[in-house]
Amino acid sequence: MAEQIRFKSGTLKVSDNPIIPFIEGDGVGQDIWKSARMIFDKAVEVAYQGKRQITWQEVLAGKKAFDETGDWLPSETVKTIKEALVAIKGPLETPVGDGIRSLNVALRQDLDLFACVRPVRYFQGVPSPLKNPERTDITIFRENTEDIYAGIEWESQTEAVHKVIAFLEEEMKVSKIRFPETSAIGIKPISKEGSERLIRSAIDYALKNKRSRVSLVHKGNIQKFTEGGFRKWGYELVQREYAQELADGRLVVDDIIADNFLQQILLNPERFEVVALTNLNGDYASDALAAQVGGIGISPGANINYQTGHAIFEATHGTAPDIAGQDLANPCSLLLSGCMLLNYLGWTEAADLIEGAIEKAFENQKVTGDFAKLMPGVEGLKTSQFSRALLAYIEA
Repeated sequence: MAEQIRFKSGTLKVSDNPIIPFIEGDGVGQDIWKSARMIFDKAVEVAYQGKRQITWQEVLAGKKAFDETGDWLPSETVKTIKEALVAIKGPLETPVGDGIRSLNVALRQDLDLFACVRPVRYFQGVPSPLKNPERTDITIFRENTEDIYAGIEWESQTEAVHKVIAFLEEEMKVSKIRFPETSAIGIKPISKEGSERLIRSAIDYALKNKRSRVSLVHKGNIQKFTEGGFRKWGYELVQREYAQELADGRLVVDDIIADNFLQQILLNPERFEVVALTNLNGDYASDALAAQVGGIGISPGANINYQTGHAIFEATHGTAPDIAGQDLANPCSLLLSGCMLLNYLGWTEAADLIEGAIEKAFENQKVTGDFAKLMPGVEGLKTSQFSRALLAYIEA
């Protein structure tokens, strides 16, 4: 019988038939979800000889939700995911204007999914702009709920922004707003609590996965109290909670300025194993690192609250409406995010089957059109053809 996943004493309690909500996604979401679901189910079936299965429960968000309910993110969707703890989603369209915030950001904030986790590794055979992309094997922990993504800002030349500027100039004696009459203003909150829980999660992940180095990436040389606070609170946390791991050499923690980090991941990517970043810096670094190993089309991602167990695993690319419904999309971002989900459940055998199938496909130059056009002489497969190849590898 299908059962809800539970979270007790810091540990997920997963039955052999867990209920997992999914958001199909907009644009190519329907193409890649159809393929991904078959592959997830086949991997679970093969790995556990039919003794385990996932009961998928569709919930609505994005354009499909708006068309059916008039709401881009129905409250019922958030409620269902909260109760189920774990969910997976395709890419979502966010309408431009009208004050509607990003649906991805809304889900992260509503569920307090404070850690955006993205493992970045290279698959042999994937076209990359680097000479040695295999040197890149880095897991990103990006703070997900604070920084300028909190959305605290006021539009230029409005009554509200003039009040904020007046307060800053008159009450706080700020004199560095160069053009106060036309400036928009945004606020960048970075807290000790938010920084600590993100950095603690990164360190725990590193120790669990036999990674010894955690690097704090920040811009504390300029933003001394926000980005600098992130660095300071990180080091204080390490000394307070991980002194033994530091002493016996299981853990090394260092830090690096964000702009230098973007340079070093090109020059010396092997220097980094697990990195913890504030929200904006993490956004830049995630896409930059994905490009080094073949692009965001094969970049997996998860948004996790390690304190409550809540997690949403997602395709990290956009909706690609120009190819939607044409059986042309690359499903690997969603598939690898599904591997992260399976690993999160403790179903590592099924995750390994999918990842191994993807490795074999790339090694044999069985790729979708986005990669094929960068590989002379290779004919691109449709989404369905690529998926059938993966199913054959899994069954073998």
